[in-house]
Amino acid sequence: MTQITFVTHDGARHVVEAANGTSAMENAIRNSVPGIDAECGGACACATCHVYVDEAWQTVVGQPEAMEEDMLDFAIDMRPNSRLSCQIRVRDELDGLILFVPARQS
Repeated sequence: MTQITFVTHDGARHVVEAANGTSAMENAIRNSVPGIDAECGGACACATCHVYVDEAWQTVVGQPEAMEEDMLDFAIDMRPNSRLSCQIRVRDELDGLILFVPARQS
């Protein structure tokens, strides 16, 4: 299992154990992480699972693909480290990943 820490806008930390092959969003929903709405259910058709990847993890997580970049245009307060958590696939290399949840979603 891979450990992911979601930090909400108020500083609360939500540590979840995630199975490889699942998405960060699926694990946030499964563990009731506040602020991850995931209205499209992970289809990369909205920006309601928007997160900020901790600076130390950006290279390991990687850059968004074209479809995700298009959807990020709809995210509120998009930043260079913005990602849609539905597009972050859990794998061993992400053990310890830290994701920040914005104050609001699109």
